[in-house]
Amino acid sequence: MSQATRILVALVGGLVLGILLARIAPSADAVGVAIAEPVGTIWLHGLQMTIVPLVVGLLVTGIAATAEAAKASRLATRALVVFIALLWTSSALSAAIFFTITHFFPLGPNAAAALKGAVASASEVGQVPPFSEFLVAMVPTNPLAAAANDAFLPLIVFTVAFAFAVTRLPDEPRRLLTGVFQAVADAMLIVIGWVLWLAPVGVFALAFAVGAKAGTAAFGALIHYVLTVTACGAGVTLLAFPVAIIGGRLGLGTYLRAMTQPAAVAVSTQSSLASLPAMLRASEKLGLPVATSGVVLPLAVAIFRFTGPAMNLAVALYVAHIFGVELTAGQIAIGIAAAAVTTMGAVSLPGTISFVSSIAPIALAMGLPIGPLALLVAVETFPDIMRTLGNVMMDVAATSAIGRRSGGVRTEADAILAEAPE
Repeated sequence: MSQATRILVALVGGLVLGILLARIAPSADAVGVAIAEPVGTIWLHGLQMTIVPLVVGLLVTGIAATAEAAKASRLATRALVVFIALLWTSSALSAAIFFTITHFFPLGPNAAAALKGAVASASEVGQVPPFSEFLVAMVPTNPLAAAANDAFLPLIVFTVAFAFAVTRLPDEPRRLLTGVFQAVADAMLIVIGWVLWLAPVGVFALAFAVGAKAGTAAFGALIHYVLTVTACGAGVTLLAFPVAIIGGRLGLGTYLRAMTQPAAVAVSTQSSLASLPAMLRASEKLGLPVATSGVVLPLAVAIFRFTGPAMNLAVALYVAHIFGVELTAGQIAIGIAAAAVTTMGAVSLPGTISFVSSIAPIALAMGLPIGPLALLVAVETFPDIMRTLGNVMMDVAATSAIGRRSGGVRTEADAILAEAPE
C-alpha cells in the first residue's frame, strides 16, 4: 500500500469512527476527541517546523538554478521568460476560476460551519493590515523576526533579494552558499519524510476529531474541496491548447495525438519527471528538434510547474471559503504573488510531500489559518493527478511555442513538402 493510500485510508477510518462513536457512545467519543486532538496537533506542528527552512532553502537554490540556466544559452533565457509569464497567468486565472465556481457552487453553510468548527477556531484567521502598512511591511527590518512570526511575504522578499545577490558572487562562494542551502532543503525533506511516515496516525487523529464534531458533513465538504481544486487545475490546463495552437502553430488533432502517451504516464505516475521521456517523444512527433526539446523540457520539469500556482492558491482560497473570510483585493493580490513566486522553489516530489510546505506560505501571507491543511493533505492524491497532467500538457505546449519563436519547429506542411518527390 502506497503512502498516499495509507493516508487516505486513515482519513476515511478516522472520519467513520468519529461519526459512529458520536452517535453510539457520546461519552467515549468525547474521551477519544480529548486524546486525538493533541496527537493530531503534534503531528501538524511536526510539518510546520520544516516550512521556514525548507522554503528559504528551495527559493535560494531554485533562483540560483534559474540564473545558471539563463546564463547557459539564449534558448534557456527565452524559456525562463515564458515560464515566469505562464506561472503568473496560472495564478491569476486560478483566482478568477475559483471565485466563479464557489459563486455558483458554494460549500453548503451547514457543511462549512461544521468543518470550520472541527478543524480550527475562527480566531486563527489573521488580520491583513491596510495597503499602505502592507507595502511598508513587505520589506522586513529583521528577516529572522519575520521567520519567527510566520510573516512569509516579507521573508520571501528578503529571500529572493538574498538569492539574486548570491548569483552575483564569484563562483567559489556562490557554489558554497548554494550548496549550504541545498543541504538545508535536503535535510528538511528527510525530516518531512519522517513526519509523513507518521501521517496515518496524525491524519487518523485529526479525522477522528473532525468526524466527531462535523459528522457526515465532513465527507461532503472534502468531496466539494476535491472537485473545486481539481476544476481550478483543469481550467488553467485548458490554456495549454491556445499556447500549442497559436504559439506553437500546431493543429489541435496533432497536439492531442502526440500528448496521448505523456498524458497516460502523467495520470498513472503523478510525476512530471517520470513523464519526461514520453514528453520528449511527443515533441519529436510535433517536429521539435532535439536541440530545442532537449534543453527546454528538462528545464521545465525542474523549475516550471504550471498548475502549481493555480492549485496551491485554490487550496488557500478554499480555506478562506471554509472560514467565511471575505477576502479583500489586497489579500487576493498577495495570494497570487506568493503562489507565483514560491512555485519557482517548489520541490519536485509527489503532492502529499510538498503539500503543506507549498501552500502554507500562501495561506499565511494572506492571513489564513493552516490547520486545515493537515486534513486536506489526505485527499491530495486526487487533485495531484490533475496537477501532473496539467504540468505535462503545458510543458510540451510551451516547448512548441518556444521552439517556434526560435525557428526550430517543423510544421505538418513542412514535413509533407520535405517528403514529397521533386
